[in-house]
Amino acid sequence: MQQDQFLLYGANGYTGELIARFASEYNLQPILAGRRKEALKPLAEKLNLPYKVFDLNDTSALEAALKLVKVVVHCAGPFDHTAKPMADACLKTGVHYLDINGDMDVYELLYSYDEAAKKAGVMIMSGAGFDVVPTDCTALFLKKLLPSATSLKLAFATPGGGLSHGTATTTVQKLGEPGAVRKDGKLTAVPIGHKGMKVDFGGGQKLFVMSLPWGDVFTAYLTTGIPNIESYTVVPAAAYGLLKFQFLFNWLLRTSLVRGIVKKKIDKSPAGLDDIKRQKATSLVWGEVTDNAGNKRTARLSGPDAYTFTAYCTLLIARKVIDGNFKPGYQTPAGAYGEDLVMEISGVKREIVN
Repeated sequence: MQQDQFLLYGANGYTGELIARFASEYNLQPILAGRRKEALKPLAEKLNLPYKVFDLNDTSALEAALKLVKVVVHCAGPFDHTAKPMADACLKTGVHYLDINGDMDVYELLYSYDEAAKKAGVMIMSGAGFDVVPTDCTALFLKKLLPSATSLKLAFATPGGGLSHGTATTTVQKLGEPGAVRKDGKLTAVPIGHKGMKVDFGGGQKLFVMSLPWGDVFTAYLTTGIPNIESYTVVPAAAYGLLKFQFLFNWLLRTSLVRGIVKKKIDKSPAGLDDIKRQKATSLVWGEVTDNAGNKRTARLSGPDAYTFTAYCTLLIARKVIDGNFKPGYQTPAGAYGEDLVMEISGVKREIVN
């Protein structure tokens, strides 16, 4: 086993390729892995990296590949199908698990592995990228500013970026389904977009955001213990207005026909940004906590585009794990590494608004 190697499953995807390209900046070497040789081999030759071809259903091949490393960075979605077989194999082989998932249901699934992971001495961290490192760190940062906080609101925007293929595909699978908030410590179903507001992300960017079931509704509660949590993202005001009538057509959005049409459109679009657009794009995070006495603290954060953010976050955490800096069991990014984890990423800026 080479000390600086990790397994990168889903390496031929857009974000996986970025992770592979940037790995040397952290003195890491990925073993590229995935299902399709025709996609992996050219990438491996281009980057002069080793590769392995296997399906997650091939348990013996998966476990053999994991035995070569200490940690896997799992980038092959949709994670509601792929997280379980990878996590199961990690527990069996004693390998630490990281993924770039943003689906709240998957966080909940992997949280159920907590006790088993502790017994195996394995760390499971879902959301080791833009989903949810910057927001999770913002949540803990705010909690420490106002320890009495009972409510947390988080919002994010990706100017010039947009959704990745994986996130967009996951979103399609949730069309017509309810959203969620954390209320009095419990996950509570609410309509997507049940709330909207203007957020000042700084730099003159006051943007309209609406509520949605971002992963922080699950993870920020584990990180901070704050019992009431809402998450928001930027949408056109017209789209928000349309969602007021979503109860009329949710049944249609849940049909395989409509979801299939939308997915085909996503599949035809570019996998991600070209390097020039990616370098110009940014990501923005805003957070606010309040307590029962009406005290309030607000902070915001800016950094590189969400794709680059994800690549650097996963590599930073993989480096820490390989160096022996990890906590067994299910962990959130800020829960394991503190609110300043995100500040280790080049280009990230954070400020206290009030």
